Amino acid sequence: MNNNTYFITGIGTGIGKTVVSAILTEKLQADYWKPIQSGDLEISDSLFIKHLVSNPKTIVHPEKYRLGQPLSPHLSARIDGVQISIEAIRPPATDNNLVIEGAGGLMVPLNDNELILDLIKALNAKVIVVSQNYLGSINHTLLTLEVFKAHSINVEGLIFNGTPNPETEAYISQYSKVKVLGKIPKMSIVDRESILRAGQYINL
Repeated sequence: MNNNTYFITGIGTGIGKTVVSAILTEKLQADYWKPIQSGDLEISDSLFIKHLVSNPKTIVHPEKYRLGQPLSPHLSARIDGVQISIEAIRPPATDNNLVIEGAGGLMVPLNDNELILDLIKALNAKVIVVSQNYLGSINHTLLTLEVFKAHSINVEGLIFNGTPNPETEAYISQYSKVKVLGKIPKMSIVDRESILRAGQYINL
């Protein structure tokens, strides 16, 4: 079996990366890893994934950096007296597929000189971009994809999350020429059963 490593990023903050990561992790029975957690560590994304994934194969690997403030990682790290180093971030050893979840969008700063974009380059994983339909999302999605193109980073595909907007989705797909891997409808309840069912909406 050929195992794959996927880096899940988004067009911004709060657009459903963690829910999409849970769906992908469950669908692939993959391992999960969030290298940098910035925020309430009692309700971290890793704990959220553990709660939502029901297959016996998935391992949720510990974060490299656990930062206590719900701020941009560079600022949260500074408050905690930590210096984030991309060189220190190494994927966990696993024989399984691996889903890596980023923090915020591409241009989120990790330190004074490096961004999430630089971490993606360093990890050399297959990139999946999560988009959500709202006024302005065409702009934000296309800008994200243009940054990847400018840095010669291939994007494996797009996943649209939330309330569908066929016009928006069609325009982004047509203009960017990036493959749409799935469209996940808005989930009124997010639990193990709904995460398991939602795998049907992703073609991967």
